[in-house]
Amino acid sequence: MQVVSQLVLDENNIAFHPAMGNSYQLNETGSLIINMMKQYKTNEEIIDELNKTYGISKEELFIDIGDFITKLRLYGLV
Repeated sequence: MQVVSQLVLDENNIAFHPAMGNSYQLNETGSLIINMMKQYKTNEEIIDELNKTYGISKEELFIDIGDFITKLRLYGLV
């Protein structure tokens, strides 16, 4: 199970991992991505959803999502 699925998100886009005791400040988009990951959506599904919501090209979203997931890996969340 991915650690990201254990994150608790609040209304201020703060993600808290209870077992590790760590908190992470997210922006609105990061919070949306985490919520979609918690729903076990694929990267393609996340890209499609953000494309519909923000009108950003899928190519740009592919790069941005990849960067975000790389950061999650650095923090040991995926």
